[in-house]
Amino acid sequence: MTSSAPHQAALIGTAPTVSLLGTTALLFEAPGDMDLAVQQRIWALALEAQTWPEVGEAVPGMNNLMLTLRHVPAQWLGLQQRLLDAWAAVTPLARDGRVIELPVVYGGEGGPHMADVVAHTGMGVDEIVERHSAPLYPVFALGSHPGYCYLGGMDPRIATPRRRVPVIRIPGGSVSIGGRQTGVSASAGPSGWNTIGSTSMVFFDPAQDPPALLQPGDRIRFRVAQVIR
Repeated sequence: MTSSAPHQAALIGTAPTVSLLGTTALLFEAPGDMDLAVQQRIWALALEAQTWPEVGEAVPGMNNLMLTLRHVPAQWLGLQQRLLDAWAAVTPLARDGRVIELPVVYGGEGGPHMADVVAHTGMGVDEIVERHSAPLYPVFALGSHPGYCYLGGMDPRIATPRRRVPVIRIPGGSVSIGGRQTGVSASAGPSGWNTIGSTSMVFFDPAQDPPALLQPGDRIRFRVAQVIR
């Protein structure tokens, strides 16, 4: 038995929830919180549910799975129970995706909230940069806006609460911390996260196939290109 098996068994014993989204969609919410083993089961559940004739699309999210349905089902409870049974039986799907290195300029104009992270954590800029750039971050899911990646694996010691007043517009490529997560904006737009750096990588291009640079199961490594104090 691998070291993760007891953890997986414990997760199976914790009840997920299923709720309605309008009349033609379901939201499955898994137990646990930002755990790769949980997310791997979400990926597997999505592949399983996508084969069901009543399902139009299975969309994995962070600790959840949305099913859009082709028609209003005659038996909601039957479909909900089918999801719960599939979750209990599914085997986690390990994806050996690509490793993408992102050169990041930390601080300066591209990292206007670095000082807020310093103030919250009590760490210096160099330590924050070191801890932020050390992990190999798995891509858990895509969402929020085209090409945006939800990442797991950030060092909890640099976790910083989201901003009380969101920023109206941050540029694409902004590297930010929001709570216990980090991410990179794929395009310009509003944000409630703390932007600590920037990268020039393009995450979404409609002319490419697929248009999103990264997929669930890929991994990101932030490479320190420069630190501006």
